[in-house]
Amino acid sequence: MKRLSWVVIGAFLLVSASIGGAMAEDKVLTMSTTTSTESSGLLDVLLPEFKKDTGIEVKVLAKGTGAALKDGMDGNVDVVFVHAKKKEAEFVEKGFGTQRYAVMHNDFIIVGPPADPAGIKGSKDSIEALEKIAAAKAPFISRGDDSGTHTKEQEIWAKTSLKLEETSQKLVISGKEAQVVAKKPENSDVWYYSIGQGMGKTLTFADEKNAYAIADRGTYIAYKWGKTPAVDLEILFEGDETLANPYGVIPVNPKKFPHVKYDLAQQFADWLMSARGQKVIADFKLEGKQLFFPDAIK
Repeated sequence: MKRLSWVVIGAFLLVSASIGGAMAEDKVLTMSTTTSTESSGLLDVLLPEFKKDTGIEVKVLAKGTGAALKDGMDGNVDVVFVHAKKKEAEFVEKGFGTQRYAVMHNDFIIVGPPADPAGIKGSKDSIEALEKIAAAKAPFISRGDDSGTHTKEQEIWAKTSLKLEETSQKLVISGKEAQVVAKKPENSDVWYYSIGQGMGKTLTFADEKNAYAIADRGTYIAYKWGKTPAVDLEILFEGDETLANPYGVIPVNPKKFPHVKYDLAQQFADWLMSARGQKVIADFKLEGKQLFFPDAIK
């Protein structure tokens, strides 16, 4: 009888551990997001507060917005948190996501060496700034990774008076091969570098090359004031309406992918838009500088 009791107790403990493990696993949300939310340090502050309030852990896959949305299209994640509004709208329209929720914004800026060899300071808009960089054949670093930042850069080049040529390069993102097709100024091989990297590495490379780059303000602040050694790059153009940079969160559609943890994804979206989540975003600062501005609560 005693032996049987120990067998029963052992079985009970094994079942309890299995249930506990399953419950713990159920509280893990997988999110694909742009590198800027990670490189800026925002997620290091945001996700622990979310877990504290809900008990939900978020597993992060940080990559360019295009690759993050592709994760959602493949049903590999539960939620996406990105910054390319047109692509986000297409993602929802095609049924991959349930709804886009506006979470926050900052803006894109054009950074470069303090000497500003292309003389872009004082340009009337971002289009003129890029035209001046091209005319001076000054080194320019493109992320080249189909990210939100790369998408914005592509939009601006398309509005310039320059002749553009199509390029294509293969990238390996999170172990998967992807073909990125983009456009750049003609005959720009000696000064235009498409590196297929995230925002942080792009800023570091631009700093090393004494080059210009388009960056989101949040990551730039993190690399200018939040890291040692800091980049020497300065903001040389900002404030253009074209450079607005809104971020949205989109739960992946359970009707298309029944296995996704939609309830957790919706909980995450709701928390981000709540007064609590919006305050965490607004309070995230480096050297007194606010990196992101809430959009769900004015």
